[in-house]
Amino acid sequence: MILRFGYVSTALSLWEASPSRTLTYTNWKKLDQDSRKEKLYQLTEQNLKSTIRILHYNIAHGIDVYRMSSSIVPLATHPEVAWEFVTPFNKLFKEIGALVQGHKLRVSFHPNQFTLFTSPQEHVTANAITDMTYHYQMLEAMGLHKDASMNIHVGGAYGNKEEALNRFNQNFIKLDEQIRGQTTLENDDKTYTAEETLQVCEKHGVPCVFDYHHHWANPGDENFEELLPRIFATWEGTGRLPKFHLSSPKSEKLKRAHADYVAFDFAFPFIKALKDYGQSADIMIEAKAKDKAALALVEELGKQRGYKRINGGAIEI
Repeated sequence: MILRFGYVSTALSLWEASPSRTLTYTNWKKLDQDSRKEKLYQLTEQNLKSTIRILHYNIAHGIDVYRMSSSIVPLATHPEVAWEFVTPFNKLFKEIGALVQGHKLRVSFHPNQFTLFTSPQEHVTANAITDMTYHYQMLEAMGLHKDASMNIHVGGAYGNKEEALNRFNQNFIKLDEQIRGQTTLENDDKTYTAEETLQVCEKHGVPCVFDYHHHWANPGDENFEELLPRIFATWEGTGRLPKFHLSSPKSEKLKRAHADYVAFDFAFPFIKALKDYGQSADIMIEAKAKDKAALALVEELGKQRGYKRINGGAIEI
C-alpha cells in the first residue's frame, strides 16, 4: 500500500510565491473604475502564476497531493464586485489543469468556514452556494471539475444539532448536482464528530474526509479504527483514493490549533492504523510549516521499519 502526503496552499520554500494575494472590499471601493479592474487583474494573475510555480515545485519534489488556495481570485464572490474572472485568465487556468493532469497530481479546494448549509438564515445558504459555485468554476476553467474535490464541514449546531442537520439535508440539495458530486465532508473539532459526519456522508453519497486531529479533539464515543471501513466505503465508485487530514496540537493550552510541524508521536498511531487497514490513501498535512512539514514527516516515516520512502511525498508500506 502507498500513502501520499500533501500540504495546503503555500510552498514556504519558494520565495514570494503566495497564491492568496487579496484585496479588501473597503480598499476596492476607494479605487476608480479602471484602477479596480487593473488591481483585480494584477492580483489574480499573480495568484495563478504562483499556483503554477508551486505545482512545478511539487512535481520536482515528488509531492502529488496539494490543496489550492481559495483566494486565487480576489472578491470573486462579493455581491458588489462579482466579476467575470475566467475569460481573462483562461490560458493560465488551462495551464494549471494541464500540469495537474499531465503529472497525475491530486488537487482540491477547501472553502472557508462560512460556507455553511446548517444556518437558519437563508442568506448564509445563498452565500454558501455562491462560494461553492466559485470554486467549481475555477475547477471547470482548469478542466479538473470531474476529478478535483471541494471539502467543507457540516457546519454549526445553532443550539439544536438535530434541527441543524435537518437544515443541512434540505439546503445541501439546493446546490447544483454536479457541484455536490465533487463535494466532500470533514469532521470538525468542536461540533460534528466523525460518526455524525459519516452519517451525513452516507445519506447524501458524499465522500468523508477524516481529520485525525479533529477526532482527537472531538472524538464522540467511537474509536476511529472502527470507523475506517465506513470511511473507505464512502470513496467507493469515485475513482479517487480516500483522503485524510493530519496535524498535531500547537500546545497543551492550544489543543485545537495546528502546530508548525506534525509531532511524530501524535501522528504515528493514526499512520499505523491505516497500515493495519491495508489500503492506500492520501493524507493532507495541515501544519503551519506547509510543504516543510509534509516533507519532514515523510522523511521521519521513511526511517521506520516497514516504511519505505518512494518519493518526496510518498511512503510504501
